[in-house]
Amino acid sequence: MELNAIGLLDDADIDLVEAGIALSLADRPDADAARLRRLVSGWAVTLNRDTAPPSGGGRALRLAGLIAGDAGLTGATDDYDHPDNADLVAVAARGRGLPVALSILYVALARRVGWRAEALNLPGHVLVEVHGQGEPALIDPFEHGIGITRARARDIARHGSSGDTAAAPFQRMSNRQLLVRLMTNQASRARAASDAARARTLYERMTAVAPRMPALWWERARLEQLAGDNAAARSSLTAMLETTHEPALARRIHAALAALARSNT
Repeated sequence: MELNAIGLLDDADIDLVEAGIALSLADRPDADAARLRRLVSGWAVTLNRDTAPPSGGGRALRLAGLIAGDAGLTGATDDYDHPDNADLVAVAARGRGLPVALSILYVALARRVGWRAEALNLPGHVLVEVHGQGEPALIDPFEHGIGITRARARDIARHGSSGDTAAAPFQRMSNRQLLVRLMTNQASRARAASDAARARTLYERMTAVAPRMPALWWERARLEQLAGDNAAARSSLTAMLETTHEPALARRIHAALAALARSNT
């Protein structure tokens, strides 16, 4: 799957596993994508053979039993900042990853067998909500897929935020937001390592996957300008202008384009 093709799909039509594989192959063309496909397909076959647990809690237990229990996929506590922890193919091979990478696997597997599951965006963390009969169940893929309460989820959110999150609803992430979150983790580490070229590459991929997220174009243009590539920066700002309907943001973009034009005179 080409990254630009993902950008053309409706969000609901994005296959998270295939999209994650495409991102892995963009960095490592020889990555063993077939192994990940076999793993997810095998999990799905196992779940389809079983009598489907009707409750969200029962389904959550089955997902965790396969992904964390049988396959041993859990949080990367010893090398959290390793770039492979945000590479879906590498996560499956190494058995550990970031919360967002693991959440993608849980959500993708649940949906593959017809269950409803959502990734929840918390400050500095991602949880998974599994639906079924009764109340939905919350699980933490980073902690071996354990079930957690809403109160515990609020504690996690509070720990990762400087603001008051006690009453704030948990934000369900779209497929594109999940993929962007995966790449944003990599870009943050590239910036921390002063690797602007790597960060720029990642923002190019993000805008390919999520072309209607203006903030991504803005950061891409900034990185292009820092690299002295004003022509690319103008193109990114123009693309951003085409995706926004906010007058204040449009004025900001026009001002940035004008500043670029002055810098070339």
